[in-house]
This record gives sequence, C-alpha cells and structure tokens, in this order.
Amino acid sequence: MEDHNIIELFFQRSENAITETAKKYDKYCRKIAYNILQNKRDTEECLNDTYLKTWNAIPPQKPLNLRVFLGKITRNLALDKYKNTNRLKRGNGQVNQVLDEITEILPSEIRTEKVIDDIVITETINRFLASISLENRTIFMRRYWYMDTIQEIANEYGYSISKVKMSLMRSRNELKLLLEKEGIIV
Repeated sequence: MEDHNIIELFFQRSENAITETAKKYDKYCRKIAYNILQNKRDTEECLNDTYLKTWNAIPPQKPLNLRVFLGKITRNLALDKYKNTNRLKRGNGQVNQVLDEITEILPSEIRTEKVIDDIVITETINRFLASISLENRTIFMRRYWYMDTIQEIANEYGYSISKVKMSLMRSRNELKLLLEKEGIIV
C-alpha cells in the first residue's frame, strides 16, 4: 500500500492504518529499535509505542515521508527507553560507543540550551552532510542515525573495518571544524 493511502487511513481513524504501517515498515523500525536496545522484548515494546505515537500524531500531522517519520519516532522512543533502562549503567553496548564517539564533537545539552537554538545545529549538520561524499554520508548516517556497528557497515558495503573507522573519524573532525567555524561551542 502506498504511503499516502496509509496516511489517509490514519485520518479516517481506521485501525487498518496500524496494520498497513506494520506490514510495510515493521522490519525498518525493528532494526532501528533493536540496534539501540539490543533486546527483543524492549524492541517489541518500542514498536508498539511507535505505532501508538503515530496513531496519536496523525492527524493532525500529515508527514511528507512516512518512512522517515516512523524512523524518527522509533529512534527517539528507543533512545528514551535505553536511557531509562541504563540510567545507572555505563556498559560496553553499541549505543554507548556511538554516543561517546559523536558526543566528543557536539555541544553539551546544557550549553546548547543556553547558547544556541537546536535548529541552528540541525541546519549546520544538514549542510555538513550535504557537503560530504555520498559514501561518507552513508557511513556517517548508518553509524550515527541507525547505530549500526562498524562491522555491519563494512560488511554491507564491502569496505574494510579500517576504511569505515577512518571515514567516521574524518567526518567527525570535519563536522567539529564546521561547528566551531559556525560559532557553536563544542
């Protein structure tokens, strides 16, 4: 079923909207949630929450891209669940590694709230992503949006692990320089 038809089902308040959404996007949302949570039960709970949040959001919202809309909801819910579950733990999980890597170059939450609006940071990151090669952008997004492991990225694209690590390091360094140039304190 096409996305616009699924969105129309949401506007009609038809329960089939959830069924059709799950049929089309369950695998995509499940991968996002599992990469963050690394737990099947938590992933299932996150997916149920994703569908509920989507049901409550549409209407009034009418997303232009349902896949991205669902991915963002799933990711945010999974990160919230991860933070709540691991509030006192700092284990060796994939999410901690990814967050540690990217946190080094992004402003802290406290300074961000006081110094600069989140919209400016988002625009700067989007400009950065548009300026790098498709290959580097894909690696960056797979690591920091989808939270794939370096091994998964290397295997999927036929790259060596060292190539993926080097690409990520260079991209982080370039992003850090751009943020500093824009006056965003890191």
